[in-house]
Amino acid sequence: MTSSFLTTSRSFPVARPGDLETVLTQSYIETSLCINAKENGGYELQETISGQQFFTPGSLQKRFVYRKCFVIGAIATGAAVAIAHGITPITFFTCIRGTVATDFPDWRPIPYAGGAGLDFVSLRVDAVNIHILNGAGMPNILSGIVILEYFKS
Repeated sequence: MTSSFLTTSRSFPVARPGDLETVLTQSYIETSLCINAKENGGYELQETISGQQFFTPGSLQKRFVYRKCFVIGAIATGAAVAIAHGITPITFFTCIRGTVATDFPDWRPIPYAGGAGLDFVSLRVDAVNIHILNGAGMPNILSGIVILEYFKS
């Protein structure tokens, strides 16, 4: 399969029952393959399967990616926070990202690096917490979200 898009129309040979079974079977296979190749668009506060599948080095077996979102509260200029993520067991993160709203007012991606040395928001994750540092050159963070995508054992 080279594409995850389905054709938008199909003719079903209803006058030829033998051919109809073949076309219906092929149509079902194509639909299943396309749906299974798509990423899940659900971003939830509880753990969900993202629909992403990654390679496993040295194996043909795929690894599934899980996703969990977190709400960030206010973070003052120059302050750091740690938010418990409660994810166990983690074997690897595939994506760590987020967005914050500031009192500038604007929205910035995290991690963020501005033009000045202390104009940044850093984001890192360890086995227990999400760590966010709002640089001394940044405006106050009013709110935000962090999205973690990861493998489990």
